[in-house]
Amino acid sequence: MRGTDVTAGTDTTATTGTTEGAGTKRTTSPAGTTGPVRPTGAAPVREAAAPHPRRRYWRAGVLRGGIELRHLLRNPKELSGHLVNVVVALVLAGYLSDKVPGTQVPMAHLTLSGFAAYLLFQIGLVNLPQILVTEREEGALLRLRATPGGIPAYLVAKSLLVVAMAFGTLVLLLGTAALLVDGPLPHGPAGWLTLLWVSALGLLAVVPLGAAIGAVLPNPREALALIMLPVMALLITSGAMFPLSALPEMVQKIASVFPLKWMAQGLRSALLPDAARAAEPAGSWELPTVALILTAWAVLGFLLAIPLLRRAARRESGSRLAERHRKASLSGGRGV
Repeated sequence: MRGTDVTAGTDTTATTGTTEGAGTKRTTSPAGTTGPVRPTGAAPVREAAAPHPRRRYWRAGVLRGGIELRHLLRNPKELSGHLVNVVVALVLAGYLSDKVPGTQVPMAHLTLSGFAAYLLFQIGLVNLPQILVTEREEGALLRLRATPGGIPAYLVAKSLLVVAMAFGTLVLLLGTAALLVDGPLPHGPAGWLTLLWVSALGLLAVVPLGAAIGAVLPNPREALALIMLPVMALLITSGAMFPLSALPEMVQKIASVFPLKWMAQGLRSALLPDAARAAEPAGSWELPTVALILTAWAVLGFLLAIPLLRRAARRESGSRLAERHRKASLSGGRGV
């Protein structure tokens, strides 16, 4: 029939004799309604593209991280653990009156610098695995596994939470130490920049490692016992509390393999005067080596964390969760 176009099952009648403007056709639908038709040869109208999945995951992770941070700030029990660490560091610094051997730098300043590194190390390598194991036992990992993009958003949220906890604790320690015990602060813009990049790179070195440890730990009751012993050994042997040069050479070599030694050395370079370099085993801050070792640990941590977390998510199931809860209730009942 002349003047009628049939297109792919659409019963639309186009009246060719009536036009509106240049090249615009008036269409008549079966119900008798009319409306303009796109001019022939014009570019098709594109619908708004949906956000990329990764952007959605990042946005969901940031929102979740903000919620968890607010919960942390409103939970006195969780905050008290971080405050206790700061108080312990201030008490130790208040009782130290000696000088670093071979320098005029107060030993309290060296201790506070090392304790700052230890707090960053502890948050990434002790607190994060405990959080992951506890939430896995509560079924959070199983619920997130059934949510599209749940695991990536969860990891983004935890990373933001850990970074906020670490830098908040660091600022609290250095600020209160400077006010109460004349603690050290960076000298000039270069010192602040060094403090920032050493802290950030140190967290990158230990947070993925903490996530990998949290993926393989059996349960929250054993997590602390399995982690704290090696962490305390590293605290003693990494020169965080006293000059590393006072330790045997073999202990120095073993400590130099782990990130805490280099985190403490990098923070000392930011917080202490150049005269304190005399107490370092190499007689210098070795900042390029600090960056290299921490970057290597960061890469190793990511290579371990990603497959271990995926494996933990795949292995998680309702039956496994119920079995863990049953064992926990039995062990709790025997302990009563």
